[in-house]
Amino acid sequence: MESLVTWFVNSPLGHHISREMLVFIISLFPILELRGGILAASLLDVTMWKGIVISAIGNFIPIPFILIFIKKIFALLKKTRLLKPVVEKLEKKAMNRKDRIEKYEFWGLVLFVGIPLPGTGAWTGSLIAALLDIDVKKAIKAELLGIALAAVIMTIVSYGILGNIIR
Repeated sequence: MESLVTWFVNSPLGHHISREMLVFIISLFPILELRGGILAASLLDVTMWKGIVISAIGNFIPIPFILIFIKKIFALLKKTRLLKPVVEKLEKKAMNRKDRIEKYEFWGLVLFVGIPLPGTGAWTGSLIAALLDIDVKKAIKAELLGIALAAVIMTIVSYGILGNIIR
């Protein structure tokens, strides 16, 4: 993840927009999300609180859209011969991670979004919640708590442990 963040920072885009806007854009991306946003904020010397807020907002924005529209979008994409296998692969990959969420539902979703491990996060959590037909309001609350948990963990790592190693 650090190499992806570094790529964004050193890309032409990173040279033409503010540090805060770069943090925001990074936190919108799947895989990077809040984790990458806070790491980028730390690397770009954005203040800790500003980095947390910007990253959390950027990470949250896609959640309602995924929860509400992803099943309809997937249904449309499955009608095309080219995209059907891609969608089915995404669904299968997401549903392979559903056990913890299905078993503990609300708290499972909180932990799935909040614990920064590969393949977890708000994007995948939203996809799984939508595919499992978890109530949208319940899923949003769980994902907000998960984002808060991820923010605490990533702030400690990025501004504390990693921040002391880099500087």
